[in-house]
Amino acid sequence: MHDLTADAPISGNRSSSDALLRLIADSTPALMVYFDLPGLRCQFANQGYAAYNGHSVESIIGLTVQEAIGDNAWLAIQPYVERSIQGERVKYMCEQTLPNGETRMIEVNLIPHFDSHQEQLGSFVLITDITDRWRAESTVRQSEERMRKFTEITEEAIVFHRNGLITDGNDALTRLTGYALPEVLGLSIFSFINPESRALAYEYTRSGREIPYEVTIRHKDGHAIPVEVVGKTMPQLHADYRIVVVRDITARRQAQERETFLALHDTLTQLPNRRFLMEQLGTLLSMARRRKSMVAVLFINLDHFKTVNDSLGHHAGDQLLCDVAERLRHSVRDTDLVARLSGDEFVAVLTDIHSPEDAALVADKLLDAMRSVFTVDHLPLTMSPSIGISVSPGDDNTAEGLLRCADTAMHYAKDSGRGNRQFYQPGMNVRATDVLHQERLLREAIANNAFVLHYQPQISLADGSLQGFEALVRWRHPERGLVGPDEFITFSESRGLITPIGRWVMHEACRQLKAWQDEGLAMVPVAVNLSALEFRQRDVAGEIAAVLHATGLAPRFLEIELTESVLMHHTGQVLETLNAIKTLGVGVTIDDFGTGYSSLAYLKRYPIDKLKIDRSFVMDTPQSADDVAIVTAIIQMGHSLQLKTVAEGVETTDQKDMLHRLGCDLVQGFLVSAPMDAQAAHRWLSP
Repeated sequence: MHDLTADAPISGNRSSSDALLRLIADSTPALMVYFDLPGLRCQFANQGYAAYNGHSVESIIGLTVQEAIGDNAWLAIQPYVERSIQGERVKYMCEQTLPNGETRMIEVNLIPHFDSHQEQLGSFVLITDITDRWRAESTVRQSEERMRKFTEITEEAIVFHRNGLITDGNDALTRLTGYALPEVLGLSIFSFINPESRALAYEYTRSGREIPYEVTIRHKDGHAIPVEVVGKTMPQLHADYRIVVVRDITARRQAQERETFLALHDTLTQLPNRRFLMEQLGTLLSMARRRKSMVAVLFINLDHFKTVNDSLGHHAGDQLLCDVAERLRHSVRDTDLVARLSGDEFVAVLTDIHSPEDAALVADKLLDAMRSVFTVDHLPLTMSPSIGISVSPGDDNTAEGLLRCADTAMHYAKDSGRGNRQFYQPGMNVRATDVLHQERLLREAIANNAFVLHYQPQISLADGSLQGFEALVRWRHPERGLVGPDEFITFSESRGLITPIGRWVMHEACRQLKAWQDEGLAMVPVAVNLSALEFRQRDVAGEIAAVLHATGLAPRFLEIELTESVLMHHTGQVLETLNAIKTLGVGVTIDDFGTGYSSLAYLKRYPIDKLKIDRSFVMDTPQSADDVAIVTAIIQMGHSLQLKTVAEGVETTDQKDMLHRLGCDLVQGFLVSAPMDAQAAHRWLSP
């Protein structure tokens, strides 16, 4: 066998050397073999190589490469062997599948063997199993590839740093800061943070915290960028490093600032709202007490503003309110405060005034400013305000009290002919106190559901059968007991409280009727009254659908009663809403018919089911010939349009008999039954 290190003669004990070489070769975990040239016959192989190819160390000697490894393997490695024969040192990797199906990765080194004259004598083959290293490297490559993809697609800047010095970053970092990556490598990450935030960042990094925090960084062009930062320490053999994810929160900050602004300002006029006003007024009063100065509150209400909305539409009304707000701002000092409370109500707070006369001068200035012509949708409009004035110290020392006094004085100005100013006087608050007391009690009633429904049956004049109920709301007044709707419905409309009451009535009536029906009682509809104000302000059809779904009541068992005034205005919106109600399967009744603008025109235009004859025409029948004529006309009009007629307030047999003769379909009143609470109505229904 050739000397594997040279062609010099082997000295010493040949057998001893061979044994030592064999021991070393067989003990090596790699596969080793030597093939000579030109025949490529095996001259030496360790046990591992021989066994791997199905031979013993004795039987593989003298075999060619092809004979030793087989035809298929030879075809796979032949290109590498040919390169090695040409004297090239060849290194390659390939996968090997073991008999048990396991895949291993091996690294093959073909090392040419030359003599001292650089003549190639053969090739030494060293085969190493590198599966573990290959798998580890593959895992690293996959991880790096995932990281690369993540860093490329994310909008969040990712920075790698060690001891604060930037070592790497993604494209989003360049987009966020305006710096190219080579410009920031090796720089301190803290140098990009605004000075006021650096101490926080230093401490965050030093302590190894990993929760998000917010700082401000500086863009290359100099502008500040609010960011959210979160870091994570990554352990490494020689030195830990930090990964920092930086998110631009400019949009979030702007949204938060906008949210804060909207919470304290009116969205239409951009003036401070009631909440902001009360907070600031309290502060201004405290400052005035320390300085021993005066504060005045001017409560400003536009006269006849509703006419603008009704005649020109809400768009014109909104434009006018914005113009009024602008004039108010320019009519007071920068140190004064102008706010919009609601609707057409504004407040001006005057600070550091020396006497009530100063407030009067400003109020007169506001009156003059408002009297100048406004232009709305190219139309000239004139507008006058009524202004109430309160002063502290004097009228009250609290924000709520001072505003209440100014409000009272404003109503006094309206009662005094409008378009003027009035100072608050102690005697003005008697009526206002009563109104506020009533409003407070009613608000408490709404909060506590201190209402009850009474049910009045409607019967057929043809056979006396029950045809329905009208639900009538009562207020459990804490001082006066049970109070009827005539004493609080109109008031609740004027104070903006009718909507929650109406919603409660609708839900409770449907719930109660469904409960009775579940017992096999009252398979008839219940009628619920809706005021004109509710009809205009609420999504009536949508709320009805929601209530029916919540209570499980079938739509045919609900009727809506409307007054004629609803049908006289907003024809398009009214028709659309009524059609939506009818589509649900809910009935529509016109209440108090005959007391308004009774007309065949709207009866034909709108989808109506019933006409309810007002009790005022029933009370004096049959004695009053005029009332009998009116009732007759209503019944005939209804029948001509295929509408049922209902007479309310029927209290005598004579009234009932006359209505029967005239062809009225249904009656309700004390003759049939007084309105009953739910328990009494249940007894009335029970067999």
